[in-house]
Amino acid sequence: MKKILLDTNIVLDIALERRDFYEKAKQIVEILYLKSLPSFITASSVTDIYYFLKKKKGHLHTINFLKNFFVFVDIAGVNKETIIGALNSEMKDFEDAVQTESAKLNNINVIITRNKKDFKNSGLEIYNPDEYINKLIDNK
Repeated sequence: MKKILLDTNIVLDIALERRDFYEKAKQIVEILYLKSLPSFITASSVTDIYYFLKKKKGHLHTINFLKNFFVFVDIAGVNKETIIGALNSEMKDFEDAVQTESAKLNNINVIITRNKKDFKNSGLEIYNPDEYINKLIDNK
């Protein structure tokens, strides 16, 4: 069974209820949960999510959201090897490079993101929410 990494933007779409993206992001997470698919975000994403969500909804709401989210989504570690790999990566966005290196280090095969082009040189399977939903439907 393939492990799945949720890009920070997918989680923020849910947490911030972003109008154009909320429903698909929520649907992805619900499917992952219902199918018991091993799902992760990186440790570095946690701080980014906390920062942006706290600005909009406050500390207590943010803490509660994260606690509830981590009931069914795990955290993939970020360590020195991850950071060095990201620094040596040819990826243009450092945050995405960290997520990619963390995925590789943790044997995660798939990244779900709205920004596929940012991960095109990752060497991993990259899907946007619609593509991943369709992939799961086709593999019933």
